[in-house]
Amino acid sequence: MVLLRRMIGDVLRRHRLRQSRTLRDVSVAAGVSLGYLSEVERGRKEASIELLAAICGALEVSLAEVLHGVSE
Repeated sequence: MVLLRRMIGDVLRRHRLRQSRTLRDVSVAAGVSLGYLSEVERGRKEASIELLAAICGALEVSLAEVLHGVSE
């Protein structure tokens, strides 16, 4: 069984890589530590809704789009 946090991390990583952006770039834009963002992308940390919103803002994608990607 795949954990929801892992699926969210996979979708976030796909968006970041499609934009050819580094973890550092997105972490600075989102105002979160690079290490924490890395853990979220790998599904090791469960991000709060506020943190997800900040990451989505940095990636310029809506939270709804990320969640839609998870549901597919």
